[in-house]
Amino acid sequence: MATLTLKNASGKDAGKVDLDDSVFGVAPNVALMHQVVTAQLAARRAGTQSTKTRADVSGGGRKPFRQKGTGNARQGSTRAPHFTGGGVALGPKPRKYDQKTPKKMIKAALRSALSDRAGEGKIIVVDSYGIDAPKTKDAKALLAALGVEGSVLVVVGRDDAAAALSFRNLPHVQVISPGELNTYDVLCNDWLVFSKDVLPESQTAAPATDSSAATETEEES
Repeated sequence: MATLTLKNASGKDAGKVDLDDSVFGVAPNVALMHQVVTAQLAARRAGTQSTKTRADVSGGGRKPFRQKGTGNARQGSTRAPHFTGGGVALGPKPRKYDQKTPKKMIKAALRSALSDRAGEGKIIVVDSYGIDAPKTKDAKALLAALGVEGSVLVVVGRDDAAAALSFRNLPHVQVISPGELNTYDVLCNDWLVFSKDVLPESQTAAPATDSSAATETEEES
């Protein structure tokens, strides 16, 4: 299990923290991350674009000129696509761009992205943000003490509203809750900052059972 130096709000060492190898220690799957990010961006599209076909354009209810004798090609309506003001041939219509992506693929892609950032040393874990009241100045000082530069993804717990309000006004800083963590946002930012209480862990471990209670139950039976 990989070990990372835990930081405090002043940027000083505050001990060690273990990173779950099943989350931060897998081999990054580039093809999988690409597929999931493509699906995620496609789902953001509104799909409201629309054009009018010749059936939707008003006018053109009569022939522009007679069938024969003019020397021109025969025409049935001025609303045809080759006329100015006519309809659009094969134009875009409202549609959904959603792609079906299995949940297992989404979770595996997120683990790949987190492992990629961990392998580059771009993950910082703090014991707590130490922000009691919303103040952007304190959030800026915290990031400066941690020595991060460029775009930063800050993962804040839902109960830590003061920290979320403090970080959100900083440019190049994206605030996200643990449940909203996704592959695209991880890959789009240079640094990831977690507080210790929201650090992702594997959810596959079975809950611990009381062995003594189990033994007593067997003896009674």
